[in-house]
Amino acid sequence: MSNDNLTRPVYHANIKQALVAGALAGTAVDTALFPLDTIKTRLQSQAGFIASGGFRGVYSGLLSAVIGSAPNASLFFVTYESMKRLLSASIDNPQYAPFVHMTAASFGEISACTVRVPTEVIKQRMQTKQFQVTSSAVSHVIRTEGILGFYRGFLSTVAREIPFTCIQFPLYEYFKSAYGTYKGRPTEPYEAAMWGSLAGGIAAAITTPLDVCKTRIMLSHKNQAVKQYTGIISTMKRIVAEEGPRALLSGIGPRVMWISIGGSIFLGVYEKAVKTFAQSQMLEDRR
Repeated sequence: MSNDNLTRPVYHANIKQALVAGALAGTAVDTALFPLDTIKTRLQSQAGFIASGGFRGVYSGLLSAVIGSAPNASLFFVTYESMKRLLSASIDNPQYAPFVHMTAASFGEISACTVRVPTEVIKQRMQTKQFQVTSSAVSHVIRTEGILGFYRGFLSTVAREIPFTCIQFPLYEYFKSAYGTYKGRPTEPYEAAMWGSLAGGIAAAITTPLDVCKTRIMLSHKNQAVKQYTGIISTMKRIVAEEGPRALLSGIGPRVMWISIGGSIFLGVYEKAVKTFAQSQMLEDRR
């Protein structure tokens, strides 16, 4: 272990740095991997993959995703970093680190979902060819369901995101910390990207049934011919009864691939941005 490794600084984001780094990370991952997300959504749709558009128009709904990605990711990282600092100051024991990361990430997801859910509602309805233009999808939701229509599936999204993030972020922080200890230096952004990919893929596979239920609920609307999907438990039971248990794993391949690659881009870009801001003293807190 070299002296350089021992003295290499560990970078921690302040609120402003987390805000901007999160925005960059969210926009990068949502834009790059949008086609995979579209394919996953169509595989999970009740109408079926081909009827929902197949491989045609895989960028349908990109505008709503891009508009929501920056504030969504910013909200997550600002809340996550703030809660992590607060809890770490109160619980100064390494054995409770997974609890700190799970709690901080859960609060981050709840705050991010206030932006994510409305953009997901519009994005997924466009991905499944219910609408061709973003403005048409927005006006239809307002006209038929009101403002609350944009939050259809909010609870099911939170119910999916909290288990997901409680798996992903403790794993990510553990992998990053253990690798840094093994190497005798702080983990570099490109290495953090690798561990983010692994942690995201594991979490994605485990939470796929929750994602299928969330998708079905979000794609439901009042004017459709078939009965609407409502709560996550009732949706899960209905899918198993009507389509069999395997339907709960619909889209697991694209989901794991999308989130593994996405975790790499998302956390790699975030860590690189934070390191760049710290080294160049950009967005520093002024005392």
